Amino acid sequence: MKPTFTALIERENDMYVSLCPELDIASQGFSIEEARTNLREAIELFFEYASDEEIKQRIKSEIYITPIEVKIGETANTVS
Repeated sequence: MKPTFTALIERENDMYVSLCPELDIASQGFSIEEARTNLREAIELFFEYASDEEIKQRIKSEIYITPIEVKIGETANTVS
């Protein structure tokens, strides 16, 4: 069985940026699929070359993605 990781993908200008929060690895591409494919390759390369110690330090076993509501008002835009 292959391990499964999370891929967060967002558009940034003309490209898509992909992030694996469990490993803190990022990549990019000109399409969603390319960003996803490039992230998969980056993760595979990480596991191929990283030491066991680095893998233990970076891997997070639980990631929660949930919406939160925040209040945005006049004071939120003020810089002290």
